[in-house]
Amino acid sequence: MTFEGFPEGKVDFARIPEPFFSQLLPQIDHLGELKVTIYALWRLGRMAGDFRYLREADFLADERFMQGIGDAVDDAESSLRESLHRATERGSLLAASVELGGEETILYFFNTPKGRAAVEAIQKGEWRYRPDERVAVELAPERPNIFQLYEQNIGPITPILAEALADAEDEYPQNWIEEAFRIAVERNVRHWRYVEAILRRWQEKGYDVREDRQDTEEDVPEDFRRYTRGGLADYLQSED
Repeated sequence: MTFEGFPEGKVDFARIPEPFFSQLLPQIDHLGELKVTIYALWRLGRMAGDFRYLREADFLADERFMQGIGDAVDDAESSLRESLHRATERGSLLAASVELGGEETILYFFNTPKGRAAVEAIQKGEWRYRPDERVAVELAPERPNIFQLYEQNIGPITPILAEALADAEDEYPQNWIEEAFRIAVERNVRHWRYVEAILRRWQEKGYDVREDRQDTEEDVPEDFRRYTRGGLADYLQSED
């Protein structure tokens, strides 16, 4: 199998910290460990929340990733476990044990300040494992990032707005962002402040699109200002 090259147009880039190349990469001498480390960097970077972790089951569930770890299923699982062990032994990944349904589950965090804080909290019994707090991610065809969604649905991006979009992409899950843009388009309110208001509302009150969807069946107001009289009024401000 050969790589056909990256597609034309905008593609989403993964963020990899510079110390990975200057300090960690020269130390890694095992292909499986390298794959696990890069995959964990990519996948954890696309998750939301303060405590971002992976379980062995998360690696196993991603068929595309596992195909690159080993030819046969048994070989791939064995290679994965060895690679995770090497990464934790090296210190690039941190492992913490939690009890789930009477069984021990290992959570893998990247060795960052937040990762170390998470492991410390688990060891002190100050953090309770909740399996539904993360956003699922896998090696699937790329979905539009927040910049593509803005350009496709609202318009050109200014430098100041680009910073706000980047911050929002770090703070909110991908599916929230996509749904918020979809609601704004359906209501014909193509305005970043409106999209941002929906995201903040979900963050504060919980993600539930039913209330937001209900308004789309009513007459769409002609003027954007009429939206400021609704539940999102506290968030909406004029956009430069």
